Parts: sequence; structure tokens; C-alpha cells
Amino acid sequence: MIKKIVVASLNPVKIEAARLSFAKAFPGEEFSISGVAAVSGVPSQPLSDEETKLGALNRLQSARSLEAGADFYVAFEGGVEDSGGRLAEFAWAAVLSADGRNGEARSALFFGPQSLYDLVIGQGLEVGEATDILFNDKNSKQKIGAVGNFSKGAVTRTDFYVQPGILALLPFIHPELY
Repeated sequence: MIKKIVVASLNPVKIEAARLSFAKAFPGEEFSISGVAAVSGVPSQPLSDEETKLGALNRLQSARSLEAGADFYVAFEGGVEDSGGRLAEFAWAAVLSADGRNGEARSALFFGPQSLYDLVIGQGLEVGEATDILFNDKNSKQKIGAVGNFSKGAVTRTDFYVQPGILALLPFIHPELY
């Protein structure tokens, strides 16, 4: 039976991250994956761990209200935090099943350079906008993202979201333990 997955975003990076997360967590199973224009209810650039997590959780509820009847809803929210004058960047993943069970996980974090900090914290830009400026790119957040640009593609934005995506699925991989 094909399971229906709704991603709480139309961003192709997030849709692909959801596809890879489910494929790795449930090898051999089939999924139908689509995205919806869910709202986060937080600023377009979340500036704390709590705000970022809340954005992911809000996106789940928004996605469910936009498209009922999915087996799973998945949300990814990227955020930053001022960590003693350095810009820490991370993401939250959240999953909600049709029966109301949920899973949540946070990614690893990395520190951006001072130039990114100055643009995001100092000038109020989103990380994607700042990355586009620093790397003379357009719409990097729908491609390899900040992490992809800073790592020269060694870790893309999709890669960055897949690990927390899988970790948010742990309660569904071993429901007998959760």
C-alpha cells in the first residue's frame, strides 16, 4: 500500500529531504509525496531554537488543515541563533501521523562566518538572502543552501535536513518502543 506523505512546504529541497528520509527509514515501502504552502507562524527567519521548533510544529498543523487524509505530515524549519556573537545555524524536523502520533528532531549545527552573522543579525536578512549575496547566487535556499555553499557542496541543504528527518521518524520505525 502506498503511503501518502504531505510536506509542509513547496520548497523542492524540503520535499526531497522528506522523500529521502522516508526511503531510508522505511526501505522497500512506497510513498506518494507532495508539498503544500503551509505557514510557520514564526518570522521568515527564526532567530532561536525555540522559534525554529515552533515553526516546524506550526507547519505540521497548517499542512494538515490544507490537505486532510495523509498518512504522514512532515515539516522542516531552518533557523539561526546568536551564540556569543557567532551565528549558529540548524534545522528542526517534525512528523505527524494520521493517528496523531508525532516525532521531532533537530539537526547538527554549524557556525557561519562573520559576514553571514553581519547580514542576518546585523541587517535582518534571511540566511538564504545573505547566502545569495555572499556567493553571488539566486534562490540558494531552494538549491544547496548556505551549508552547501560553505561546504562547497559536501553537505547540501537537503543532506542537512535528511538526518533530523530520519530521527523524527524513530517513533514510527519502532512504535512498540515509543
